[in-house]
Amino acid sequence: SVDAICAYFRQRIEAHRSAVFIAEFDHYAHTAALPEGQIAPDIRAAKNLVFCFGITLPDPHVLAVRPRSIGIAETGQGFIVTFMEAPMPVANAAMEDWAKGLRDRQPEPA
Repeated sequence: SVDAICAYFRQRIEAHRSAVFIAEFDHYAHTAALPEGQIAPDIRAAKNLVFCFGITLPDPHVLAVRPRSIGIAETGQGFIVTFMEAPMPVANAAMEDWAKGLRDRQPEPA
């Protein structure tokens, strides 16, 4: 489920020595509650986990892009996990490792 995947990533974030968990945002619920909200018919659930590595703060002009986000969506075809490449190799390596770890996990019993 999206919630189980969020829990997995939150555990990875909280276990990382320099990452801090900020928030879980239910994008699907927010958009569905808006009178003008539009959700593709194939999307069943969608959440974002917001977190920050915070290793450097070299320039005040980059504050808006510093918190990272991992998007988790459930569709009719399965789950889609997305994140944008960070300009910091340590952050990229961690997020890639977390995503690969999710892929390699054994499914939970039903």
